[in-house]
Amino acid sequence: MSLQTIPSDATEHRPNRPEDVQATEAETRLRDDIRLLGRILGDTVRDQEGADVFDLVERIRQTSIRFHRDEDRLARRELEQILDSMSTSETVRIVRAFSYFSHLANIAEDQNNIRQMRARGAAQSGGASGVLAETLAHAKAAGIGADALRAFFKSAMVSPVLTAHPTEVRRKSTMDREMEVAALLDRRERVALTAEEAAASDEQLRREVLTLWQTNLLRRTKLTVLDEVSNGLAFYDYTFLREVPRLVNALEDRLEEGGEAAAGELASFLRMGSWIGGDRDGNPFVTADVMRGTLRLQSSRVMQFYLNELHVLGSELSIAAHLADVSEELRTLAERSPDTSPHRSGEPYRLAVSGIYARLTATAEKLEVEITRRPVGKGRPYESVRELQADLDVLHRSLISNNARVIARGRLRLLRRAVDCFGFHLARLDIRQNSAVHERTIAELMDAANPGMSYLALGEDARISLLTNELRSTRALVSPFVKYSDETMGELNVFHAAAEAHAKFGSDAIPQCIISMCKGMSDMLEVAVLLKEVGLVHPSGRGAINIVPLFETIEDLQASSGIMDRMLSLHDYRRLVDSRGSVQEVMLGYSDSNKDGGFVTSGWELYKAEIGLVDVFERHGVRLRLFHGRGGSVGRGGGPSYDAIIAQPGGAVNGQIRITEQGEIISSKYSNAEVGRNNLEILAAATLEASLLHPRQSAPRREYLSAMDELSNLAFKAYRGLVYETDGFVDYFWSSTVINEIATLNIGSRPASRKKTRAIEDLRAIPWVFSWAQCRLMLPGWYGFGSAVEQWIAEHPQQGMPFLKELYKEWPFFRMLLSNMDMVLAKSSIAIASRYAELVPDEALREQIFGRIRREWHSCIETLLDIMGQDRLLQSNPLLERSVRHRFPYLDPLNHVQVELLKEHRAQNPDEQVLRGIQLTINGISAGLRNTG
Repeated sequence: MSLQTIPSDATEHRPNRPEDVQATEAETRLRDDIRLLGRILGDTVRDQEGADVFDLVERIRQTSIRFHRDEDRLARRELEQILDSMSTSETVRIVRAFSYFSHLANIAEDQNNIRQMRARGAAQSGGASGVLAETLAHAKAAGIGADALRAFFKSAMVSPVLTAHPTEVRRKSTMDREMEVAALLDRRERVALTAEEAAASDEQLRREVLTLWQTNLLRRTKLTVLDEVSNGLAFYDYTFLREVPRLVNALEDRLEEGGEAAAGELASFLRMGSWIGGDRDGNPFVTADVMRGTLRLQSSRVMQFYLNELHVLGSELSIAAHLADVSEELRTLAERSPDTSPHRSGEPYRLAVSGIYARLTATAEKLEVEITRRPVGKGRPYESVRELQADLDVLHRSLISNNARVIARGRLRLLRRAVDCFGFHLARLDIRQNSAVHERTIAELMDAANPGMSYLALGEDARISLLTNELRSTRALVSPFVKYSDETMGELNVFHAAAEAHAKFGSDAIPQCIISMCKGMSDMLEVAVLLKEVGLVHPSGRGAINIVPLFETIEDLQASSGIMDRMLSLHDYRRLVDSRGSVQEVMLGYSDSNKDGGFVTSGWELYKAEIGLVDVFERHGVRLRLFHGRGGSVGRGGGPSYDAIIAQPGGAVNGQIRITEQGEIISSKYSNAEVGRNNLEILAAATLEASLLHPRQSAPRREYLSAMDELSNLAFKAYRGLVYETDGFVDYFWSSTVINEIATLNIGSRPASRKKTRAIEDLRAIPWVFSWAQCRLMLPGWYGFGSAVEQWIAEHPQQGMPFLKELYKEWPFFRMLLSNMDMVLAKSSIAIASRYAELVPDEALREQIFGRIRREWHSCIETLLDIMGQDRLLQSNPLLERSVRHRFPYLDPLNHVQVELLKEHRAQNPDEQVLRGIQLTINGISAGLRNTG
């Protein structure tokens, strides 16, 4: 496939600084990689499908460029003629070609990012590189010493939480092949290949691309929850199991370089979390048995990793007793080993490792988790992960005390750190359910226990009184003599499974219970009562699990600090918080608040909610840990993690943060170990910087807050006016997007809507945002901003645009808001969106609504560029600008083909290939845009 669309360097600025030269060299190498992969894909298409298909791909690409560049009407007609003349089978082949180019371009771009990351690291002095090293240097410059940093990390928590939200459209089979292509490119980059090796590498690349071409892009069957769990666990193999321990160890080394006395090992502050297999909100397939299966799969993966590492460690620690001293406790550990091989009789470390291996295998059997390795003899199971850590510590101390520190710092150190980070559970699984389900469950239990009562008829105060009394009661609320509904039994079974998990894997296996759509105090107390029924909350006021409210809508965000103020004032609940170390987690929902009130208002209400919560928690003397429910797309709270954390109001991070990693963002961040390590460093560095280096202030200047309040209100009215108050908007949305067709993709186990209606209110935020991304409008990521600014300036002529420019320059929150809009608008295309609007059969409705959207789109771009001081979108981010520009020639044709296929499908064309073609375009467009849902 031709790469003529990539601009020559002659059109770029002339580099005169080292970093400019480096960037230009990186751009050249990226272009070379894309050309290489494009050429191989083009050859594959020609060989497999014929020259006619290859030529057709080129004609469509070139015509699409003309249409995108200036909405050329002649190009539009020519494009429509080409697409109309194609058969369905030709269309599917064209779609596959453009889709695969997007996937291959992503690989080349990722490799370029790695290349630049390594170049920056090599250029840094002092032996340490990366964003975390830079942040530590800033801390040192600010007078924060190693001991203070150790103290910070002792109570810190940085936790990426993987979710199964269905926005990853790729199959693992294609991801595996793509990772092979990436590995081949990486090897070509790092190794000076001989002519023979280069030829073999080229052939292997062609083999991988051909295999990709002959692999199904789409899943033929729907994923089960346990399939989603298995897919999520793959990223532990790719990245987390090795890179999390390495990162913490590297940070520990960095802190010891300061020359201050080491105060023991650095606390393992980086903790992986998961919702996959524990998130029941709207997913009827997550049951108690599925949750048990999830925990077994997680444990199996980490136990297998430990056993593999011990196996290799045993081969490495061939230290002979007559050549090196060993400690007495190591000798005792070796004597307890069931290994009777005469070949290891004089090798105490190997004997000790064999004994640990045998005990760990017995532990896996006791936990009923599957492993493939078998020990050399029988061992006694470990009662807890602390016992395993104690045995590994014996090895460590013996090596250190006998002048073998360098050996202790090898595989053993990484294994000890891994055990500390992952335990026997691997990831901390959250359980989540909607507050309405908890309410119905409690109502059924209360009404059965108190004949004549109607819990649902009680007011909030009466419910609070009843629930707090129940929390103190030592009797059970559930009766074995009552037949409860299936829903209630299902909920009780899940809580019983959570209690079993605590007994089996330890309390870190399920540390949080999250309440979706939390609207009041009773929602939290209902969960406390359900936890008491299974022993995870005790009548004395002790809790074994964190109760976490999730505030999602605009109204709920506004009420959040008031609710938490009253909760922390409630004696019976406060006892539970104190029993959990006086830490209370609060989750904030970015997705539903955006769908509810629009991008500007959602971002602003989240910010204000944090300010209010910080104030409430400080008054109560309780530590606040915020859990940010961010999606991949800007419309669901996505965007650069570092900027998002730094832009938090003062006191909102405070050393602890949890953030969801969702859908396609998981694979883009964590399928490559080096990229994954960098993303983990970014989270840790931003948490450190936001907590220790930024001046403590609860809010910016009063006039900034006032202006943002007004802008938010104006944007809210514009957004709600379009989405919820315009007659026919629901029909427009369902006709002009692929919302119906997305439901046919086998990309997740959860239904797209909460109820079987077409109402926007009932639609989940993910398909809502995903649909707007597919038609290239990205409406949830910007709508309302342009008209809000215009009206605000009209009402404040004395402040006007100069004041908004000051906001952008001085306020990180406002800067991040606009930066994210800049990114999302750059990926949009009003020309392509106009083609989707034509799918709306009602011409008057189409003209009315799309006309409003088009005007707001232009207004938003004009005001955004003016405030940011840019001539074009992404001017301040040239790397991303080039990336987006390179994609359009291969992305736009997929949109054009999708529109034509949607017409066919909705005209009841019975050909199955039509729907398959639509599904393939969804896959390709998603790959081209990268963060879509």
